[in-house]
Amino acid sequence: MMSVTVIRYHLSMGRWEPDARGRLAQAAVGLYVERGFEQTTVAEIAERAGLTERTFFRHFADKREVLFAGQDDFQAMFIDAIVAAPVDATPLQAAEAGVNAAAEMFQPRRAWSIERGRVISANPGLQERELIKLAHLKTAIAATLRDRGIGEPAASLTAESAVAVFHVAFQSWIDEANTLTFREIADQSFAALKSVTAGG
Repeated sequence: MMSVTVIRYHLSMGRWEPDARGRLAQAAVGLYVERGFEQTTVAEIAERAGLTERTFFRHFADKREVLFAGQDDFQAMFIDAIVAAPVDATPLQAAEAGVNAAAEMFQPRRAWSIERGRVISANPGLQERELIKLAHLKTAIAATLRDRGIGEPAASLTAESAVAVFHVAFQSWIDEANTLTFREIADQSFAALKSVTAGG
């Protein structure tokens, strides 16, 4: 049976205390895992975090946004790493720089990512939103590679490959039995991809 760590905040906690956004996010994901995403209300999230519904809506547009907040920052970080790749880097090496940057960003957030993954895997609507996020990332990677002088279909094929590696590595990383870092798994995944393409 899956064990769930429940974090509760005492009602006497001051409304002014820092990291309200983080408290709300942790409370939300904990409730989503326990009760299900659809069954959880914003009022319940705010109550568990020791905050108000008004405070929730200052930080998140809706309860789904808790799981996808920061998407723009994530994509910008990924793309910035590709832009900063050496001029003589191959398309795949440039894309790999983006995946590695993402791996370093996510590593300290593994516990959160594991619980988030449970919630998304249990809800088809959230799975669709996740796929849309990855599709946007592929489009941005391909455009960035074209800006680096990479033609088609190489730019789009590289973008597809990079996002596939990111997604596969991420799913392996949030497996609770995993003992490797995200970067180690990503490196292994890219090595496997290069081996397959070289053997073609």
